[in-house]
Amino acid sequence: MKRLTRTLSPWIMLAAILLAGQSAMARELPDFTELVEQASPGVVNISTTRVVEGRANPFEGFGGQEIPEIFRDFFGDRFPVPPGGGQGPPEERQSLGSGFIISEDGYILTNAHVVQGADEILVRFNDRRELSAEMIGADERTDVAVLKVDADALPTLSLGDSDTLQVGEWVAAIGSPFGFDSSVTAGIVSAINRTLPRDAYVPFIQTDVAINPGNSGGPLFNLDGEVVGINSQIFTRSGGFMGLSFAIPINVAMDVADQLRDGGRVSRGWLGVMIQPVSRDLAESFGMDSSRGALIADLDPEGPAARDGLRAGDVILEVDGQEVERSSTLPRLIGNANPGNEVELLVLRDGDERRIDVTLGDWPESGMPSAGTPSQSDSQALLGLSVSELDPAEAEQLGIEGGVRIQEVDPEGAAAAAGIRPGDILVSLDHQSVQGPDQLHELVGSLPTDRAVPVRLFRDGRSLFVALRLTSD
Repeated sequence: MKRLTRTLSPWIMLAAILLAGQSAMARELPDFTELVEQASPGVVNISTTRVVEGRANPFEGFGGQEIPEIFRDFFGDRFPVPPGGGQGPPEERQSLGSGFIISEDGYILTNAHVVQGADEILVRFNDRRELSAEMIGADERTDVAVLKVDADALPTLSLGDSDTLQVGEWVAAIGSPFGFDSSVTAGIVSAINRTLPRDAYVPFIQTDVAINPGNSGGPLFNLDGEVVGINSQIFTRSGGFMGLSFAIPINVAMDVADQLRDGGRVSRGWLGVMIQPVSRDLAESFGMDSSRGALIADLDPEGPAARDGLRAGDVILEVDGQEVERSSTLPRLIGNANPGNEVELLVLRDGDERRIDVTLGDWPESGMPSAGTPSQSDSQALLGLSVSELDPAEAEQLGIEGGVRIQEVDPEGAAAAAGIRPGDILVSLDHQSVQGPDQLHELVGSLPTDRAVPVRLFRDGRSLFVALRLTSD
């Protein structure tokens, strides 16, 4: 027995050390119990009801016709088609989300997509009270909405400063995933200033906090119990949480909320340009040492940029001294400025940097507002395409001078490698305007073979740039 004890002693000591280490690690992990206790009363569940046109019967795929005979044998006349067509009585559809109270007199913040199109909005509080809410305003571009309930002395949440968030910082979320009220999840900040497709105005906070349907609109907290974001989106291939969730910074959300409360709409700076990323080849074609900035592909002829001297082909590098790291950075920098403000842009044009002052406009409610015989030449063969004259009426309609229509593209040629397609209108080559096939021939003869050159195209009525590189073979 003594020998066995001596044999086990090292293992017992090792186990004790491991347990002590685990205990120390546990003591270092954050405890969210106090945060949850204090914050939960300020988090609400939001349910919406929307009335939609009803379906006549489960066989509406038959175009409102009578039920086929084979099914009538089973169902008889239990699904008659109503008189006048295949539409049935209106149906109510419900959805769930989350929100949080930002003022004692009943203002609530949530996501715009949670309440979009709702005919009725119902807010359920932590104490199980339910109140109808009025929509004060919503901004789809930032996905922020403000609601109002008729109540006083409501518990509010403390708002933090999202600009001070750091990657690796602990954060927690409270919401109603799948309708489970007051569910708490936690994680860390994975990244900041994240830009998502179709959401260029929001520098999202990326976290690994578990967010699921029903969490949308709920608060994201720091360890001090302050709201630093609104949980808004997840990246998923399965429909559920996969470790990538995104929150709207509270500083952005409150700026929008204040404008919605004051005037019912959001004003943001407008430049009036269509931009695209600067690829590596485009950067080389512009003489840039790296891929950065936002390339102006087109301008609204009535917009601030066109009025103050910007051109298609300019690359915007800075806005009031703030670097435009990528094209997605520009809308946020411009949108954060007030309409009527003057901003100084650092622009690359024809290889030279210049500063241009532009007075911003107010973002408008809507967005930016036959060929001849094909001509072949050795130069077009070098590019791997064939072109034709552009109809002057079409050129006038697009607001361009000259240009040629791309008729055919050799799939193995330089044009195809650059992304040029049949039907495109080629407007300029290496910063030189193309007035017709003959001038294109002249320009191709002077193109370098050791670097890419920019090509401006019109495709589907919109302008874009591609980088074309000739081979030296």
